[in-house]
Amino acid sequence: MIAVGRQKGDPEATLVADYLSRFDAAGRGMGLGPASVIEVEDKKRRGAGAEGDLLLGAAADGAYLVALDERGKTMDSRAFAALIADQRDQGRRDMAFLIGGADGHQAELRGRCDRLLSFGPMVWPHMLARVMLTEQLYRAASILAGAPYHRD
Repeated sequence: MIAVGRQKGDPEATLVADYLSRFDAAGRGMGLGPASVIEVEDKKRRGAGAEGDLLLGAAADGAYLVALDERGKTMDSRAFAALIADQRDQGRRDMAFLIGGADGHQAELRGRCDRLLSFGPMVWPHMLARVMLTEQLYRAASILAGAPYHRD
């Protein structure tokens, strides 16, 4: 996950750390993870374009780029798990989930991404989007492992 802004010792940071730890444990045997959080910050406050450059610059070369964006498509948890498994099975080493700042992503960044993903028509604060994403990563690993965490 590559996100704009710094998450300091708030409750959301605790949840993100917990879900990432769970994901790493559940995914390790299936060739998933480890997952990490990279935080970028536009200290000069140049706007969403500069944030996009920072996000893209922090992504690993060849990573499958997923922008969390209100214009994206929604997926259910099983489809999200299948996307992750598909990228792994194609030999893709890295997936980068990009979370923008308050002004979201500009068209240039969206155009460079492999997928736009939405958590629904509502707009979510980026700190909650981090929690939601990490929970879904853990859920995806659980689905792929056949663990009982996810219930249909």
